[in-house]
This record gives sequence, C-alpha cells and structure tokens, in this order.
Amino acid sequence: MIEYRTLKIALLGAGTVGQQVAKLLLERTDELAGRIGAGLELAGIAVRDPDKPREVELPRELFTTDAAQLIHGSDIVIELMGGIEPARTLILEALNSGADVITGNKALLATHGAELFDAAEQVGAQLYYEAAVGGAIPIIRPLRESLAGDRVTRILGIVNGTTNFMLDRMDTLGEGFTEALATATELGYAEADPTADVGGWDAAAKAALLASLAFHTNVPLDAVYREGIEDLTREQVDRAHAMGYVVKLLAICERIPAPDGGEGVSARVYPALIPRTHPLAAVHGVFNAVFVEAEAAGGLMFYGAGAGGVQTASAVLGDVVSAARRHVAGGPGVAESTHANLPVLPISAAITRYHVTLHVTDQPGVLAEIARIFAENGTSIETMQQSTTSDGGDGPTATLVIGTHAAPEASLAATVAALRRSRVVKSIAHVLRIEGA
Repeated sequence: MIEYRTLKIALLGAGTVGQQVAKLLLERTDELAGRIGAGLELAGIAVRDPDKPREVELPRELFTTDAAQLIHGSDIVIELMGGIEPARTLILEALNSGADVITGNKALLATHGAELFDAAEQVGAQLYYEAAVGGAIPIIRPLRESLAGDRVTRILGIVNGTTNFMLDRMDTLGEGFTEALATATELGYAEADPTADVGGWDAAAKAALLASLAFHTNVPLDAVYREGIEDLTREQVDRAHAMGYVVKLLAICERIPAPDGGEGVSARVYPALIPRTHPLAAVHGVFNAVFVEAEAAGGLMFYGAGAGGVQTASAVLGDVVSAARRHVAGGPGVAESTHANLPVLPISAAITRYHVTLHVTDQPGVLAEIARIFAENGTSIETMQQSTTSDGGDGPTATLVIGTHAAPEASLAATVAALRRSRVVKSIAHVLRIEGA
C-alpha cells in the first residue's frame, strides 16, 4: 500500500520529447507508482501556445502559459524547452523552491552547468540530465554513479545522430556531403538550419558534459576544441574506406599529460578516422555510441538510439523515477563530483595521429625532403605510400599518403604548416586525425 503523498510534476515544454513524456506519465501512472512507492501527478504543462496543434493528444486543461506559477508547489520540474533563456531562469527558480529538476538541455548545462549544480547543492535539491547526452542511451548515470569509484581515462563518442547518418551514407552509398545532408533533411534527421549538427556544436556541448563527469572537473563549452564535417569530401571518405578506416565525427575526452608534469583534461570534437575493427565503426545510421575506457573496468560500450521523442522520453522517465524515489527515501540530493580541478588543456597538447595526403613534385630527393620536414617538426612517419603519378601540365606529380605515429597536436600542426611552405609540395589534399587505433 502506498503511504507517501502524491508527488506533483511540472513539465516545461511540449515539443517532440515533451509530448511523449506527458503521454507516458499519464499512461503509466499506476505502474510508476508501484516502482516508486508514491503516486505521481502531472500538475501541468507550460507552453507558449496552449492551442497549438500537437502530434500527441493531451488534456487541454493541463496546458498553461505561466511556467513560474506551475513550478511553485511542484516536487519535480522537467525542463524540455531548450535554449538558454528562459530555461536557465526557470530551472534556478525551481531549484531554489526545493524542487528536483530534470533536463535534457545540453547547451544550457554546457554553458551554465556549474551555476545550476551549485544552486542545487545549496538547497539540497538534485539536477538530473540523462537525456542530455545520447538520447535513450544510459551514459550519464553510469559515469555519475557506477564508475565514480573507477578512474576513467578516455571517452570516444558518436553523440550526434544527424552527422553519423550523413557520414554513414557517404561511406556505404558513396553520397557526397550535399546529397547526404539533403537526405537527412528530407527524413527529418537534420534541422532546416543544420549548423549545430554539421558544425559540431551539438557534439561539443555533449563532450563538455561527458568530460566534466568522467574527470570530476568543470569543463566549459568554450574549452572544447571543435571542428565540424562541412569541409569533408567524398574523396576523403572513399580513401579512408580503401585503407580500412571509416570517418566518424567523434567527441573525445581524455586525461593527457600537462606541461607541469601533472595531468590535464582534453575535450575535443572533430571528424576522425577509426579502424573498421573498432566497435564504433559498426555504429550506423542515426544511432549513437559512447566507448569508455577505465582503469579497472576496462573498455565499456554504450549503444542505442541517440534521438527521437519516445527514445529520449525513456531517459527522462528514468530520471523521474530516480527523483521520486529520492523524495520517498528523504535526504538531500547528491552533489556533483567536480572537485578534481584538473586543468583543461588546449588542442595543441592532445596526443593523436595524422593521416596526410600530399600532391608533390615527382622527382629525385622529394621523399627525403618530406621525411626531413616531418623529422624537424618532431613527427615520426609510420607509413608512406605513393599511390598515383600524373602530369597535369606543370610537370609530373606524385600522390603521397602518409600516416604518422602518435605525437602532440602542436608538432603535427607544425609539420603540416611546414609542408604547405615546401617547394616540393604542390598541395595538401587531405588531413585527418586517426583515433581508436
């Protein structure tokens, strides 16, 4: 028999995910109550326009335009509005009222997370955000709780479904960037303005959250190095395919050596080559996956739907159950573990490998000159092959495909800069990093 009082839930936003959350809360009231030990009541849904047509039919009396009034008196507030404001102000208001907050707002957490977590800790409330990274994939809670006693060393993540869908079509169907984007837009995977996805901004916000959790350090969004896939060509993808690699937009978070001899954090997003034998190479379509490396647990793979209303609603409902159980059990919320205070290092300090394709003058001594440039800039060549020779009218041209050993990004970037200045290099066709090898 349920003895605890009914918990009131306020929902802010009724977009694709919000509608599904409301629907599931209404349909599964009794089932959820049995799991929690308390009843749940959806007190209301705050929206800009209560009469706007929606895909999911919900009781009209639940809708309101007064989010602030709805928040007060609620035990749990679910924020699914998106954007920075008014979401930030409303979340702070909810936390200061003593309510637990559940959000899927990755951009807000990546830019104002420290402020929001501090506000929650001050009043003993809890901020949950499983839906902010990876949609239905349970990755936040494992990092926050299950691996809290381990030492995570590295995270490689495919955390944006739109770009993964596009790169997958470029790899498997031979589509170009423009064609793949058009298909993603037609199917509803890409927004009318796809900049946040193809520019890597969405993945960067998620990288900031993952790095902060994994390394117990506040990693702000502006400290995440970011490159998108806008300049990626079909030729690059085809060449990678021929060499046994696949191109993926990766969010990479890892511990790396700091200049002072200690340890720092690197968080970065860019398109990279990964071997086809790596688990992430098998992630197709709009699916997401996060590969975690920890000292004791070893390699862990989290895979699933990275977006979608019902799928993301699953993650939100999981947080609802956790928040409700905390109310029943009593006690303050658990503060974020962000006290390691490791320095967040620039991209120049990252250790990686390069795959470089050069068009060079086809004459004696060129290979020696190329090798000299690499050596003088502290970069070791692992593989080098001459793939083609042609004459475009300005003399014989050879194409060199070079793979490097691991080196600091600063050394690799200096090597590429020196190659651009060399008289024997006609052009640099492609430069991609290699990860997961």
